[in-house]
Amino acid sequence: MKYDVIIIGGGAAGLACAARLDKSGKNINVCLLDAGERFGKKLAASGNGQGNVSNTDMTVGHYHGGNLRRVEKIACADAYAGAGLFNCLFAVDDRGRIYPAGKQASALVDDLLNSLKTSRFTLLTGRKVEKIKTTASGFEVPAGGVTDEAKFIVLCTGGKAQKQFKTDGSSYKLATDCGHTLTPLYPSLVQLKTETVHIKSLKGIRADCVVTAVCNGETLCKTRGDVIFTEYGVSGNAVFTVSSYIADKHGAFLNIEFLPDFTEKEIAENVSAHIKAGFDTEKLLSGTLHNMLGKAIIARAGCPDPCKIAKTLKNFTLPVMGTLGFDYAQVTKGGVDTDEVTDELESKLVKNMFLAGEILDVDGDCGGYNLQWAFTSGITVADAILKRL
Repeated sequence: MKYDVIIIGGGAAGLACAARLDKSGKNINVCLLDAGERFGKKLAASGNGQGNVSNTDMTVGHYHGGNLRRVEKIACADAYAGAGLFNCLFAVDDRGRIYPAGKQASALVDDLLNSLKTSRFTLLTGRKVEKIKTTASGFEVPAGGVTDEAKFIVLCTGGKAQKQFKTDGSSYKLATDCGHTLTPLYPSLVQLKTETVHIKSLKGIRADCVVTAVCNGETLCKTRGDVIFTEYGVSGNAVFTVSSYIADKHGAFLNIEFLPDFTEKEIAENVSAHIKAGFDTEKLLSGTLHNMLGKAIIARAGCPDPCKIAKTLKNFTLPVMGTLGFDYAQVTKGGVDTDEVTDELESKLVKNMFLAGEILDVDGDCGGYNLQWAFTSGITVADAILKRL
């Protein structure tokens, strides 16, 4: 079949690109291919299934990778740019995270697919693309025993994170075969393995903390959110956020501050009150902190001294030993070098080839930043193609 545009990858970026092309109203033929059995599978699971699409604090400091000037121009101009693709209302939580009012990510996928139910769009799943051939008139794409042709091609194949979504990193080859360069790849927004000697008793306990990532004496990131203790280390949204900053670092450690709304002095005074009331040493934080957390902190302090306990509680350090890897990561840190694409995300090496989403060397913090990049990069590519049709 001959098409005007072939989009390879039916995740957030690919669907956004297709939806933007559809909204133009132009009489164009578009083919959307995906290796999986259904479109938008990863999008449907985003934000713990609630669809955290963006954030009101849409500043470039929340992004990592190459050419952040380009990322700022595309992703940060309008926090609701991606949300504009959908026919639903959106709400903001107390941390600035933007969700569909119905808090259902799968509904976002349904919304995008519904807009593509026209004769101009061909949607094909189970079509793994392993090579692209350039021709005088555009591109040939063999997949599933069929070879399709198009004037424009868009690579939205994702990264290496979460291979259950058919994103095992193998599709980077489509770009590298065309001469593109990959920056080093690391798992990001991922659980961290840490030293466990002081947290063995804390499996399954969740706490609201301030977490600071430090490496070689430098503070890399400081954030507040949930920390969940596990048998291998720590998880939770605060941990996912700091993981973006230390995924490519060695020798990093976490400083966990419990009870961030109270001062060290207030906590020491509270411990002193427990001592005067006759509490056993292991219960000197009873009622102030989860009992198991309190016991772990007091044990680490090594004595019933109120000041030392308070200091330990505010400075609970854990050396980072690694991550759980790509299978558990939400996104990939690294990808196709962003200096090899234009501001419209067209390849500088292959005319009329565009790249969008996680395939590029762009990753964001936890909190809607990665979906915002996926949507806005897909929109940017669609707008560039529309100018040329």
